[in-house]
Amino acid sequence: MNKLTDTFKLNNGYEIPCVGFGTWQIPNDELCVGSVVKAVECGYRHIDTAAVYGNEKRVGEAIKNCGVKREELFITSKVWNSERGYETTLAAFEKTMNDLCLDYLDLYLIHWPASAYRFKNWEEINLNTWRAMTELYKAGRIKAIGVSNFLPHHLDALMKTEVKPMVNQIEYHPGQIQEHTVDYCNKNGITVEAWSPLGTGKMLKNEVLVKISEKYNVSVAQLCIRFCLQNGILPLPKSVTPSRIKENADVFSFEISKEDMVKINSMEYFAGSGLDPDTEDF
Repeated sequence: MNKLTDTFKLNNGYEIPCVGFGTWQIPNDELCVGSVVKAVECGYRHIDTAAVYGNEKRVGEAIKNCGVKREELFITSKVWNSERGYETTLAAFEKTMNDLCLDYLDLYLIHWPASAYRFKNWEEINLNTWRAMTELYKAGRIKAIGVSNFLPHHLDALMKTEVKPMVNQIEYHPGQIQEHTVDYCNKNGITVEAWSPLGTGKMLKNEVLVKISEKYNVSVAQLCIRFCLQNGILPLPKSVTPSRIKENADVFSFEISKEDMVKINSMEYFAGSGLDPDTEDF
């Protein structure tokens, strides 16, 4: 990967820009519009949002006003937990499309799996959600479909369906590389995206990462984004600060050495969200 517009090829042949701009926790106001427009100005062509973020209308406004043709952008959204199921997913998708003011979506994800922790029929719920998304995909309203936060045992049933997941978006950063899930996805042709590639605030102050980043004369944030790419993972960094949006896009002028990659890959968990797809109660 040499620039923001370089792509990963999904298992259906559709191409997805190698770094996305995340919009989680960006409020549904002018800050959201300005941040997305700034990201596009800095070269991002991949924007990631979700119904539960509550900012799809403002993301849609930014898409309309960013000065780049719709077909040059890759837009992702997600169906929230309360809308899982067949009919509810179809309805949730229509609301998302209305809020974004788009004719089609590049990628639509199941935001979190239904799990045995909350539902006896968890597998059926996931399959019914997937059936709705498959219909939308086959109708051409979505170019690619996938999941988020799915572990291998959540994915198993979907892998037996007519259309297999193309993406799995998981929490991924130094100290939390989810090897088992990534290996499963790689073996099954599922592209892995990294949400929260910069972890929590303490990620950026970690002594090991600070020391390595200084060697390359980059920020810890840039190091973490580059780390994802060199592991074959598609990062989705987020910021509302113009200078950092620009900085996070500048990750192609250096390469982390094999020795440093091994060091980062072997870090213990220290700066994750603590969320577990098997025990979430939301």
